[in-house]
Amino acid sequence: MEQENKVVLLGMWASPYTKRVELALKLKGISHEYVEEDMFNKSPLVFKYNPAYKRLPVLVHNGNPIVESLIIYEYIDETWKNGRPQILPADPYKRAQVRFWASFIHQQQTVETMVTVLKSGGEAQEKDINKMLEIIKVLEEGVKDIYNVGYLDFFICSVFSFRSAMEKVLGIKILDSEKTPLLYSWVTKLNDLALVKETIASHEKLVEVLKVVREKALQTCAT
Repeated sequence: MEQENKVVLLGMWASPYTKRVELALKLKGISHEYVEEDMFNKSPLVFKYNPAYKRLPVLVHNGNPIVESLIIYEYIDETWKNGRPQILPADPYKRAQVRFWASFIHQQQTVETMVTVLKSGGEAQEKDINKMLEIIKVLEEGVKDIYNVGYLDFFICSVFSFRSAMEKVLGIKILDSEKTPLLYSWVTKLNDLALVKETIASHEKLVEVLKVVREKALQTCAT
């Protein structure tokens, strides 16, 4: 790969934020180098390229860093256009719709809420579960008739990519074919896409990691 066209993605295999950027790059057919980071021992590159938040993912294009998955998404779509599928809809209204719901998912800290559920127990966990289910309920009602295998699809997919693993570890239902039929069907269809299958981590691997995260969190609470 020529230096002037070099694209590097710094990320972490279990991060939904990293996975949504990976999906966008692959959908566009963008050749890139992937650098796996240790979430608890990040390399100096992360601090160099994202000094403000020191978070992943970070996309580095021609030596220029772009941070925050929402911003990276739009950068990818605007930079690689010719002959490549667009991530955002061409219609201004539909584009505004998917931007709004992606922002809702992000601002409601959907992933963070799910992680909090994983790490909590007792009454605190029950409260966290109710908050998570309320966010999902609003999302279920709001995203009807929005399908475009791109911007919002990959946000939905990345958020719920480890849903079945969490259900296994916690013994609860996060998405249900009766209570949340739209999201359940949507995520099921997305998970069947070859692009998603080759990008999202395996169910077994996620279960192992989530079990460790939960056990450590509960041990910390008990001390």
